[in-house]
Amino acid sequence: MKDNILLTEEKEQVALLTLNRPEVMNALNFSLLYALKDQIEALRIRSDIRVIIITGAGDKAFCAGADLKERATLNPAQVKEFILTIKNLFSSIEYLNKPVIAAINGIALGGGTELALASDIRIAASNASLGLTETRLAIIPGAGGTQRLPRLVGRGKAKELIFTGRRVMAEEALQINLVNHTCESALLIEECQKMAAMICETGPIAIEQAKYAINYGLETDLQTGLAIESNAYWVTISTEDRLEALAAFGEKRKPVFKGK
Repeated sequence: MKDNILLTEEKEQVALLTLNRPEVMNALNFSLLYALKDQIEALRIRSDIRVIIITGAGDKAFCAGADLKERATLNPAQVKEFILTIKNLFSSIEYLNKPVIAAINGIALGGGTELALASDIRIAASNASLGLTETRLAIIPGAGGTQRLPRLVGRGKAKELIFTGRRVMAEEALQINLVNHTCESALLIEECQKMAAMICETGPIAIEQAKYAINYGLETDLQTGLAIESNAYWVTISTEDRLEALAAFGEKRKPVFKGK
């Protein structure tokens, strides 16, 4: 295993994580999964990091999904361990206490698309393509694809894409709400950093509670969702950051939030 299988760069409250296996289109093997898992858990408790951006090394692929060469060497128990690991990792990303932006810099297939789906915001390079292609391998998406895709693009479109295993290019992905924005490849990381910078201007506790309310509220009925929102709202009312925002507004200056 190479030591730099996952690259990490931190700047101005933003952590950029780069899947670094360009020779295999940043395919996910056990080593990369565990490296990403460890980094996500480390960043979870870092108050100085507000936003995480995940991208792939090179200009061809974001992530081509599971490493099929490694998969061919695994016994059934190891395959089960892999599926549970990737499923739990993507859920931990989805429910992380800070926003995650997927910078989709090229091909995102299978688990690569599922990683993007688990992220909060998806920005794709104009040459990117996405697809849940597992049915072409006689399996189904196993890391959340059958659940997260229809929640983004609707049941009918999700069934079409999963049943056919068809890839969609960035322009179509934008049209069906699979991605939030597209841009030229050379500007992708810059655009993601701009988005991250805007998020960093907001209150940390407010962002954490907003993500919590959206994620959990959408999994239930409207009235329960409204109750979840109300509880999250009251968490923000007692914070020092809320008082700082009011003071800054009155003094016509930018607020300085401390996450308290």
